[in-house]
Parts: sequence; C-alpha cells; structure tokens
Amino acid sequence: MRRAVIGSVVGNALEWYDFFLFSAAAALVFNQLFFPTGDRTAASLAALSIYAVGFVARPVGGLVFGHVGDRYGRKAALIWTLSIMGVATFAMGLLPTYEQIGWWAPALLVVLRLVQGLAAGGEWGGGVLLITENAPAHRRGFFGAWSQAGVSLGFVISSLAFFLVRQLPDADFYAWGWRLPFLASIVIFAAGIFIRKRVMETAPLKEGKDPAALPVVALLRRYPRALMLGIGARLGENGGSQLLITFSLVYGTSVGASTDVLLIGVMLGMICDSAMMPVFGALSDRLGRRPVYMAGLLAMAAFAYPFLHMLGSGSTPLIILAFVIGNGLCHAAMIGVQPAMYSELFEPEVRYSGLAFVHEVAAVIVGVVPLISAALLARYGSPVPVAIYIGVLCLLSLLSVWALKETRPTRAQVH
Repeated sequence: MRRAVIGSVVGNALEWYDFFLFSAAAALVFNQLFFPTGDRTAASLAALSIYAVGFVARPVGGLVFGHVGDRYGRKAALIWTLSIMGVATFAMGLLPTYEQIGWWAPALLVVLRLVQGLAAGGEWGGGVLLITENAPAHRRGFFGAWSQAGVSLGFVISSLAFFLVRQLPDADFYAWGWRLPFLASIVIFAAGIFIRKRVMETAPLKEGKDPAALPVVALLRRYPRALMLGIGARLGENGGSQLLITFSLVYGTSVGASTDVLLIGVMLGMICDSAMMPVFGALSDRLGRRPVYMAGLLAMAAFAYPFLHMLGSGSTPLIILAFVIGNGLCHAAMIGVQPAMYSELFEPEVRYSGLAFVHEVAAVIVGVVPLISAALLARYGSPVPVAIYIGVLCLLSLLSVWALKETRPTRAQVH
C-alpha cells in the first residue's frame, strides 16, 4: 500500500506538473509572445482557446489508454502517458515565438497542446487505480484521495517554477526565462519513468481477472447511466477548479492584482487542497461519498462571487485567503471523494476505461470555463455573470450526485 501511494502521488505530481505549466503560461506568456501585439484581450482569449484545446484531446487519450490499462495493465498505460507528456512539454520550451515565425508559432503550440491532452486523458484513471484497487474497502476514500493530492502537488510545483522565473527582469523572463520550467520537464520525465517502473500492478490485474476484448464497448453497454451521471457530477468540481486556477490569474491581473501575489495564492491554495483531500476522503468513508461531495458543490456555488470579489480587493491577505478557502474547503471536499466514488461505479475489467471516460468527457465540457468566463467578463464588465455560470455548473452536478447511488461499501460488504 505504501509503494502504491508513493508511486501514484509522485507519478501524478510529475505528470501534471507538465500539463499545468500551460495554464500559467497561457495567462502570463503565450498571450504576449505567440500572438500579434496590440489587442491584449483578443490575445488572452486566443491563448485560453489553445489551453482549452488540450481538454478536447483528453477523451481520445482516455479511450486509448483506458483500453491499454484494462487489457494490458495499469503500469503499461501510465508509463506511456508520462513519456508522451514529457516529450510534448519539453518541445514547448523550444518553440519560436510569433515574432520569429508568425502564425506557425500558435499552430505548433496547438499541436503540442493536443499531444499533452492525449497523455493527460489516460493519466488520471490509472493514477487513481494504483491506489484504490489496492486499498482496503473501508479506507478507500482516505487512500484514494492521495492520488488526487499528487495532481494538486503537480500544480504547486509548476506554479513555483513560474514564480521563480518570474523574479527575473521582464526582458530576460520574456526572452528566455519562461522556457526554463518547460525544459526542466526532461528531468521530471526521467524521474517519473524510474518511479513508475518500480510500482506494483494493481490487485485485480494480479489476480488474473479476464479483461474485456473491447473495454469501451462493454462499458457503454453495461454502464450508460453511471457514465452520464458521473460526467454530470464532475462539472461543478472541474468548473470550479478552472475558476480557482486559470481564470483567477486572468481576472486578477485585469483588476490590478500583483502577478506574484496571485501565483503565491494559487500555490498556497493548492497546498491546502492537497492537505485537505485525505481529510474529506476519510470523511466519506464514514458518512458516505454523496453527502460530502454535495456539501462541496454547495460551498463552491456559494463562494464563487466572494472569491472573485476578494481577488479584486487589492488586499494581499484577502487574495491569499480566497485561494485557501476556495481550494482547501470547497474544491477539496469534492476532489477528495472523487477517486473512491468513481472507482466504485465500475467493475475491474472496464474500470480504467470507465474512469477515463467520465473524467475526460467532463473535462472537455468545462475546459472552456476560463474562455467563457473571460468572454463574460469582457461583455458585462462584472464578475457576477461568471459566478452565476459556476453556480449553474454546480447545480447540474448536485442533481447528478443526488441521482447516483451511494457507492461506499456497507459494513456487511467490508466484512
């Protein structure tokens, strides 16, 4: 169990470091270096559009690597996803800018973001299953949450990397400094492969369970209701995460907040997120998955407007507090429960495909949250429509979770 937790947390942190680098770069760098100068709003919308492209590719990656994971093992799929992600991220650090090659610069960025999306689509489900399929049933919520903590730590590391290079003089940062976090992914790739090769295969695969010939076909035939409700349940969680992580940088800079303060806020918020995930996961082992998850959705809907208002306050303590509350309480209550809840929806022979399908289709739907939020802000000049938009996503998720059956094993099933 210890090896499974360490392998999942560290592997996820390294993989998602690569994927999350793009969110900071889209808000702070790509909008200035990869598009024509002159209209900053249009350039920001274009950069966020490329950010969203990564989410479009994720369902394809989920299907491909879900098939590999269900047919040939979780480890094989995870080594492939990490390898592909590492190459794409390293290549981003070598890209010429718009000034150097014109429109080829954003075109190449789109291609590499698509490749990142393919890899990310197969990562989440495998990282979760490394833990949940080895965890004791009565503590699956607690242990499963650690896989998600690795994802958050990946964002913390990527934010820290950008914060450090942001301390360079502006001329150096925009000339070459922004490339360093991307080029560092080659070291991260090597470390991640070393770790993942030493992780044990998960229990159902070791027990010789017969895999489905075409896992996705079996999945669609046997679990249509669980798939639809699972996708719905994730809209509020992931939409809220897009607000707290990516759009917050765009909105914060537009209202005059310091970039350094925003990056520190994001880092501290995600650290709190990681710390609280196992707490809410353990709580779901006692109270059930549904009530804890629904409480997080209600909290996210209620906090969306206060969060944006605090970002615009100009107060450093209030800005940091906004990130800590949003991530450490509202978001953690959902994401800490999600690994166990989704793992318990599907049987082992289609579980990787099931988790990937639910997670990544929802990611496509809400991957445009930063783009739509930026457009709403540009159209109305107020954060209120953005908060309403997040509230609607949370309401849809609330209805979906309410319609799902409780997945936590009963005391009789545990024994």
